[in-house]
Amino acid sequence: MPFPGRAGSGRLVIMNEANTMRVISQDVLGGPGVLREVRVERPRPRANEVLVRVRAAGVNPADWKLRAIGGHLGEPPFVLGWDVSGEIAETGFGVTAFRPGDEVFGMLPFPFGHGSHAEYVIAPARALVHKPAGLDHVRAGALPLVSLTAWQALTEHADVRPGQRVLIHAAAGGVGHVAVQIAKARGAYVIGTASAGKHGFLRAIGVDEPVDYRATDVTEAVRDVDVVLDTLGGENAVRSLRMVRPGGVVVSILPPASDDFHTEAERLGVRAVWMLVDADRAGMRAIAELAESGRLAPAIAGTFPLAEAAKAHELGETGRTAGKLVLLAD
Repeated sequence: MPFPGRAGSGRLVIMNEANTMRVISQDVLGGPGVLREVRVERPRPRANEVLVRVRAAGVNPADWKLRAIGGHLGEPPFVLGWDVSGEIAETGFGVTAFRPGDEVFGMLPFPFGHGSHAEYVIAPARALVHKPAGLDHVRAGALPLVSLTAWQALTEHADVRPGQRVLIHAAAGGVGHVAVQIAKARGAYVIGTASAGKHGFLRAIGVDEPVDYRATDVTEAVRDVDVVLDTLGGENAVRSLRMVRPGGVVVSILPPASDDFHTEAERLGVRAVWMLVDADRAGMRAIAELAESGRLAPAIAGTFPLAEAAKAHELGETGRTAGKLVLLAD
């Protein structure tokens, strides 16, 4: 049944299922209950953009944190989601890499290019790559944000090399379990922290030395590593500096608690890096190659229909999952 709506220009249009899409939106900040499925006008791609028919989209900690606080997204309404796997529905002027029907996956530019928790999403063409035929949409939708984060941390900032000792905090988490596989693919010896109940999972994905952070003081148990990937932020980034050999590096993907992160690193002769993931076609191509070769496979902690996004948020916020949660837009 047609219903009235407004186009981006402010003109009145008649919207129906042919020119609209379902999205998971919110009108206020708050808990998972603020998420709701609504229909909005389907966008059209501009120059160098593509319209993607979303098949699967990962859910990340950034989603539930920004749902609650807004942060750089400002005040609602907004649609969350940075991971996307699907098919090209339409191409904008100047796009030559893709044609309608191509299967693609990638990460929308973080942090401002959100909106994949929907049936369709606009993406810069250069943020996407072709999806390997052997990688299904669920796994492809789980990979982009966490794998780009891990790839950029371990290859660009830490330059992990064969034989190096790499410590990954929260190694069973979304970024952590992907980082383990990337570090192993680069020939590293990997130490991973997680509760004892997840140590079997860690060994299955390649961790050489699991450490129970609940039963052990990690700063005392782990020493002289070459690289630390800190996925926890805050004071953990500062404590991690004491585990690194002089000349090593701590890469944190969350803001440190204070300037102590950099001043203490300088005192210890350690490099300290705080990074934010960025959309990267070259990185996505490397990730696609790792996935196609079988060296990188995301663990799927659960899948949910788009309409049940709130349930995915509820589960994610427990902090008890191993791997990634994925929304299905089919």
